[in-house]
Amino acid sequence: MMRNPALSKLLLKLESINKNFAGRPVIENVSLSLQQGEITTLIGPNGAGKSTLAKIILGLIKPDSGSRVASSAVRIGYMPQKVTIDPTLPISTVRFLQLANASQQACHDALESLSINHLATTPIQNLSGGEHQRVLLARAILRKPNLLVLDEPVQGVDVKGQNALYKMINGLATSLNCAVLMVSHDLHLVMSATDHVICLNRHICCQGHPEQITQDPAFIDIFGQTTAVYSHHHDHDHNLHGEVLDETIHSHGADCHHD
Repeated sequence: MMRNPALSKLLLKLESINKNFAGRPVIENVSLSLQQGEITTLIGPNGAGKSTLAKIILGLIKPDSGSRVASSAVRIGYMPQKVTIDPTLPISTVRFLQLANASQQACHDALESLSINHLATTPIQNLSGGEHQRVLLARAILRKPNLLVLDEPVQGVDVKGQNALYKMINGLATSLNCAVLMVSHDLHLVMSATDHVICLNRHICCQGHPEQITQDPAFIDIFGQTTAVYSHHHDHDHNLHGEVLDETIHSHGADCHHD
């Protein structure tokens, strides 16, 4: 559910995006839009093109064809999968945040908003997995973005820590009234923190509310069955890796796009 529909607006849109690497298609005819106040989760197996699509959204790489249209008001905060820091370089958490050209006060405010200001003087190499991910999230919100792009934000965190991080991300979407795009390989734990899900395997296999997606044949082919099958329009079959097998047409009933 959109957190503040009255303030919702389109921040970024991709239309018919294609990207190849070394002649191999990585992204095929992908279109999507990111609305302020909405959490979108991009899921798919390894090699599905999720990180490539995130880099196109961030403007770090250009598509071979198609268009990326961003609002003039968009301010993007990015949380990478991980940041490698030389273990011989002594650097505190707050100093690490300041490397993003932010004031010390802004860094402390970001840490405080995630309830980790007590880690300000802790060497970043001494942080646990969950603490490290919270610091990366603090770094992403330093300039109060209205679009947060989070690449595997709970990587290396135990289940309890994952749930806590998802609650924080959900809270940020509300407090900052920002759009959130989370890249993940697993939907099971993000159900309660997601408004819209896009299942990617080079192309968009299916998309919709989390409850729909977990019952979608395309999702089940990739991730396994978690609930009863939800019938929908699906114009081809996938194998267990999500690859297209044939052009068999099925008569079902939900929102699934194939190009």
